[in-house]
Amino acid sequence: MARDVEQRKSGGLRVVDKAIMVAVGVVGVLIAFWALSALAGFLWGLVKVAVVVAVLGGLFWALVRRR
Repeated sequence: MARDVEQRKSGGLRVVDKAIMVAVGVVGVLIAFWALSALAGFLWGLVKVAVVVAVLGGLFWALVRRR
């Protein structure tokens, strides 16, 4: 029994496949930058809140101790 093997007409990726891969890569990079900037903004907000709480606590402590 002989099996006929079909030859591939073109090897590798087609132009459309390459374009889709580039588009997915670009979108992935944009999403990564957005997520990292959101995370950095959230952490920076926490740092600012901590500094404000520390300054207010220090002022309160200094006023109470002065009396």
